[in-house]
Amino acid sequence: MSPNTDLVADIAGDLGALARARVVVVGDVMLDRFAYGAVERISPEAPIPILRIEREAAMLGGAGNVLRNLTALGVTADLIAVVGDDAAGREVAALGAAEAGERCHLLAQADRPTTIKERFIAAGQQLLRTDRENARPLAPAIAAQVVNTARAALADPAVGAMILSDYGKGTLPPATIATLIAVAHEAGRPGVLGVPVVVDPKGRDFTVYRDAHVIKPNRRELHQATGLPIDDDEQVAAACRALMDQAGIANVLATRSERGMTLLQSDVTAQHFPAAAREVFDVSGAGDTVIAVLAAALAAGCDLERGARLANLAAGAVVGKLGTAVAYPEDILRAHTAADLLSAEAKVVGEPAMLDHAARWRRCGLTLGFTNGCFDLLHPGHVSLLRQARAACDRLVVGLNSDASVGRLKGPGRPVQPEAARAAVLASLADVDLVVVFGEDTPLKLIETLGPDVLIKGADYTAEQIAGAEVVRRRGGRVVLAELLPGYTTTGTIAKLKA
Repeated sequence: MSPNTDLVADIAGDLGALARARVVVVGDVMLDRFAYGAVERISPEAPIPILRIEREAAMLGGAGNVLRNLTALGVTADLIAVVGDDAAGREVAALGAAEAGERCHLLAQADRPTTIKERFIAAGQQLLRTDRENARPLAPAIAAQVVNTARAALADPAVGAMILSDYGKGTLPPATIATLIAVAHEAGRPGVLGVPVVVDPKGRDFTVYRDAHVIKPNRRELHQATGLPIDDDEQVAAACRALMDQAGIANVLATRSERGMTLLQSDVTAQHFPAAAREVFDVSGAGDTVIAVLAAALAAGCDLERGARLANLAAGAVVGKLGTAVAYPEDILRAHTAADLLSAEAKVVGEPAMLDHAARWRRCGLTLGFTNGCFDLLHPGHVSLLRQARAACDRLVVGLNSDASVGRLKGPGRPVQPEAARAAVLASLADVDLVVVFGEDTPLKLIETLGPDVLIKGADYTAEQIAGAEVVRRRGGRVVLAELLPGYTTTGTIAKLKA
């Protein structure tokens, strides 16, 4: 086995261990709203573009986006944050409950509005961002509830790390930070001293994070906190060392945008990780991804170097996506192997990654098509169907019947090829963008989940016979019947082989 293969196996093992981790997140939560549309003219009232809004979306931001990244990795996570007693706060609560269930602990303060960041986007580019916020410190009673809720969560010996996600919106004033770090030091598994505190910092005075296990400033924050130059590896390492000495922090992981990351540990030579991104579309939320992966790795028993390596790979994966995105385990593994996102292996995904791809494509204004089948012993008829399907949309998702499903539909002896082989062959075709295996007899559930714009099926079906046709039409989509290429069927091929 080659060293690279060994490293891939190590990373895969670490990613598998994350699903056994539990992390507590405390910090500033916000609602990220996105308005997508097209700019086709300039306003007659002022020299500004007019955005014709076509679609809107909302997701958790700030500490909430840290939670999203943790759950994408399979980590069990608690979120402790404060919202306003308003419609946006209730929307955040619903989104948080969908991610973490009863582990989402949102406290409401009536006189303090929920932080909202709204982005207006056309052709994949942000035109404007608006912020609605009140950054004053929490009411003393609410601040005490934050600490008490964190103390209760940290009492669980399964908790392996705590994240302080500080966006400077008032949830984490210095006194609260100091108390939370002290509480974490008193907690931990039997025989383990304390729960490590991982900090995503804000401001210039990092002494407020004294005694944290690791702090993650970006280049600008590192320069502001130390006043030192940060133009090359040596200068960044010196600034990290100064920060550790000045602020009383054990370790520093500095994110450096296109230059990757630098990890400095006590009595260890600085380690520099080159950027893993092959193409950058959007850096929104990349810091949340880094802090989430780093804390999850520590909670899973990885050391800081391994955690930083995983976090660097995750950052490279997430900046290749448009919008406030998350990194799934398969994204991180692919980032290491430097496989193209459209390679055959990368095209075979589960439902969460499918939805992530679909959301990204829709944000770019692309139409999404769907077709399905058993695709056992791929033949020219299949290729013709897929070519027609891809011509009807911008991106094509193929639902593939699982082995058990094919057996129920086709009878004994089928499929000839197992689902992994059938998926690999489909994914190797240029007309196919994603392959998703489903276990039901029909793809109705998958279609309801995906919500494609176009549903494509062979003309041997009528529109009324096609599973999911009504679902697509009800959402404003269309159904396309592809012409059949006569003389090619898998059943016929098998019969010839037997003869």
